[in-house]
Amino acid sequence: MPKGGERLPKKIEGPRPGRKCRDVRYRAHVVRELSDGHALKHLLKASGLPRSTYYYNLRKKPDRYAAERKRIRTVHAEHRGRYGCKRISAQVRSEGYLINHKTVYRIMKEENLKNVRRRSKYRSYKGEIGRTAPNILNRNFTATGPNQKWTTDVTQINIGANKCYLSPILDMYNGEIVCYTISDRPDLKMVMDMLTKAFAKGRTRNGLILHSDQGWHYQHASYQKSLRDHDIVQSMSRKGNCLDNAMMENFFGIMKSELLYPNTFRDMDHFKDELRKYIKYYNNDRIKLRLKGMSPVQYRTHNTVLS
Repeated sequence: MPKGGERLPKKIEGPRPGRKCRDVRYRAHVVRELSDGHALKHLLKASGLPRSTYYYNLRKKPDRYAAERKRIRTVHAEHRGRYGCKRISAQVRSEGYLINHKTVYRIMKEENLKNVRRRSKYRSYKGEIGRTAPNILNRNFTATGPNQKWTTDVTQINIGANKCYLSPILDMYNGEIVCYTISDRPDLKMVMDMLTKAFAKGRTRNGLILHSDQGWHYQHASYQKSLRDHDIVQSMSRKGNCLDNAMMENFFGIMKSELLYPNTFRDMDHFKDELRKYIKYYNNDRIKLRLKGMSPVQYRTHNTVLS
């Protein structure tokens, strides 16, 4: 027991999440916080800090990245944690901030800013109940312009005990969602309504490839006739090979990790409203690194102007 009845603290509190004990300046501030109730000499002994080091690290040092730090927090909040280090780096650099991705990563770690992650998939394969198409795409996802290669699929979403199904068409040129339907049942009408919306946009062209898996909807005679009537070439993934439709799988993973999993929804109608907002955001505002830091719509309109 030290003189004067003072008690030597057993140990200093551990650092907050995202901080490291080796941070001498942080330990110095912990000692400062505890110094009102304990003798300084005992706190310094317990923390392993020399007195001179303690006083040196109490001096407030200016943050050379204060403006960048504030903007990084804002971008992270604006996109609800959907942007990771590289995408935030691209965003702030496009706004004129001179900062590299390693510094952005460090700042995000210091601020405990994390991006949300992903999960699962609905399967519509029921065997060969109609005619399958060859894998014309053959994992060649590259397109030199819009409306050359489209892809589609269906994913299931659970909100409590309720389910809904999203059926979109994605343009492989820029990752844009061309159109979509949301249905309470994964029936043929859901997919046929999706095609009707796509044709109404007037973006189909002779020789356009529309790729899908071997789900029963896409083997149906009505679906295949509709494609033929609009001079669309049908392509299908090989059975049980999700990598053949990787771009559509990627969109579903992003949507679920950024919208479905991190949020709470009052009911299915609330989720559907947020899903519509998310797809609008995804097309118009969410930047992609492969699109030179532009959103899908920005990239398409930018290149249309240049051409």
